[in-house]
Amino acid sequence: MTDDWIMGEVLKEVFPLLDGPDLASCMLVSRQWRDVAKDDYFWKCLCAKRWPSVCKNKPTSAMSYRSFFQTFSKCRPRQSLPPPKLSFKDLVFYIDIWSDRRLIFSEPVPGPVLRAGIADPPLGISESMKLYLLGPNYKMMMPVEPQFIVPREEPLSVSVLVGRRDSGKVACVVGKALFDYVDWSTFRALAYEFLNLSPNYPFVSGVRAWISLLFMAGAGQDTAQVFGLEIDFCDAATSEREVLWLLDMLDWK
Repeated sequence: MTDDWIMGEVLKEVFPLLDGPDLASCMLVSRQWRDVAKDDYFWKCLCAKRWPSVCKNKPTSAMSYRSFFQTFSKCRPRQSLPPPKLSFKDLVFYIDIWSDRRLIFSEPVPGPVLRAGIADPPLGISESMKLYLLGPNYKMMMPVEPQFIVPREEPLSVSVLVGRRDSGKVACVVGKALFDYVDWSTFRALAYEFLNLSPNYPFVSGVRAWISLLFMAGAGQDTAQVFGLEIDFCDAATSEREVLWLLDMLDWK
């Protein structure tokens, strides 16, 4: 018996116990180790640990077990989005808010206004609201000028359309949604509606557009003062690039 033969037999006992990265590393040690580790039996053992059903009935494929394992065991890195086709300067948001049936806010808001956010929080807001406004998370919001009063007991609703300057088309962000969640401890009211996306994206669904009214602190017993408004797509978009891609996917008419 030669030393090479003995070493080969030892490797054949050890290699089935290794995981994929270790077995791949062994192929770099020497020519003998590489030739032994190339045996598809060892890679079949790895596949049997990871996908037992595959080894019971391997799909018809020209791939060896080694290729199969190396192909499907890799973690796919998250791909970054390419630059969006839209920009905020192309957009105008048409925002209407009702208290019961009375219109209390109605403005066409240029996209750059929402993009700029609320850089200088007004006096008279809560400390928690101030920290939120100045926090690092991406936000689409605007100051409301002049500020307006909303009654606590009356139902509030909102409609948001968005227009494109580049094509002249319009899409719906929120048809008409009630502010049916009001949290007086965080000084905000929230409404949402599921986005109506283009039929070109049939497998994308369940994405909500959230609209928030931001209140001044120290609201009265019957009313609250609105100083700002926020639009949020946190279900699917948490950066400017993601928001613009999402808006481009709307059902533009």
